[in-house]
Amino acid sequence: MEANERVKDTQEKQELWSWGAGTEGQLGTGKLQDEYLPQLIPILPSFSLLSCGGAHVIALTHGMHTLVKKVLTWGRGTSGQLGHGDKVNSLEPKSVEVLNNFNIAHVSAGWNHSGFVSECGQLFICGDGSFGKLGLGDYMSQYSPIKVSHFASRHVYQIACGMRHSLALLKGEHGDQVYGFGSGKRGQLGISNEKVKSVSLPQNVSGLQEVNVSSIGANGDHSAALSSDGRVYTWGRGFDGDPDVCCPNCVISHYSFKQVALGWNHALGLTDEGDVHMLGGSHHGILNNHQKEILVNQDLNEDKLKKIPGLNRIKVVGIASGSEHSVLTTGKALLNGLKFCAENGMIMTWGWGEHGQLGLGGTGDQTCPQVANDLCGRWRKTNNAICGLVGFKGGVFNSSDDIRVLRLPLD
Repeated sequence: MEANERVKDTQEKQELWSWGAGTEGQLGTGKLQDEYLPQLIPILPSFSLLSCGGAHVIALTHGMHTLVKKVLTWGRGTSGQLGHGDKVNSLEPKSVEVLNNFNIAHVSAGWNHSGFVSECGQLFICGDGSFGKLGLGDYMSQYSPIKVSHFASRHVYQIACGMRHSLALLKGEHGDQVYGFGSGKRGQLGISNEKVKSVSLPQNVSGLQEVNVSSIGANGDHSAALSSDGRVYTWGRGFDGDPDVCCPNCVISHYSFKQVALGWNHALGLTDEGDVHMLGGSHHGILNNHQKEILVNQDLNEDKLKKIPGLNRIKVVGIASGSEHSVLTTGKALLNGLKFCAENGMIMTWGWGEHGQLGLGGTGDQTCPQVANDLCGRWRKTNNAICGLVGFKGGVFNSSDDIRVLRLPLD
């Protein structure tokens, strides 16, 4: 979920491509500029996990030759979110030395803070501490990862860092539990029937105690959880002008979902059948007027879920969402009788394009998915696309305003 995807282990050579906002160094190209077309990031080790924040990136290496995986970060570091012990930006991937003695298994990049979960369930966090979103009991920033002592005797499974809040998924003998901390002004913490200004220590999210949670996500003022049986729960800021929701609300749908991606004003859901549905989206990257009229005439007794149009005969295998743009990757595809990409791995983007984050060669917005032609036809397989967290610039896989894509060459 969120701007955070695990890359399948492979013996094949990996390539990482990025585009979009790059003025903070978040594209990893060594340049401080936006890129409107995909750029190959040079000299990166094989990695297993990537997460994009507001303008920084976290990468987790495979650890194939050592028992311990390495954590690399780059991009904006002015709040300490890179974990290097300072407040300095980094144009190139740099190791987070403090975590070298821990086997990190999961990472999450927020707007200006970062979270790291070790294999044995320890949670480390760093970056901007406003609103208490580091969960340390205060509002201080941390420039190096520090252990969240509140979970000292518990097993943390996942961390999701949003803009002003964080979520943690715990697993153990007491079942699955989700905790929230940070800003709760829009109900995004899910800890009470009423909105709370902020909490600096983790508190249990209500309404999920009987749910087997497989993953969590946070972006903007939204929160989400995906259950093992394919149900989606959302809380926080309302979509399309709906009232804010202070406790997890199960999205009404007869579909079973396997992925969820949150933006600032919309959410995407990928079904088991490979279809993409959307909540919200009344700003950038939404449907044009004609498409909206079509949807009004459909039987939408499914809350406010809308199927993304223009994807007939296309099976989607991955989704990601930035602040107000989205990306999807597909399996084999036929469009107008033409086959894109030799076997599979087509990439499509839509939404806000001001910084080139759609990878289409310009800065225009798009209201429906467009094929990123520069990334089609040259490779056999696209593993993932991740949109960076929210907002202004940046990302590897799909950040605020940038996108990074992993691909495996044919030869």
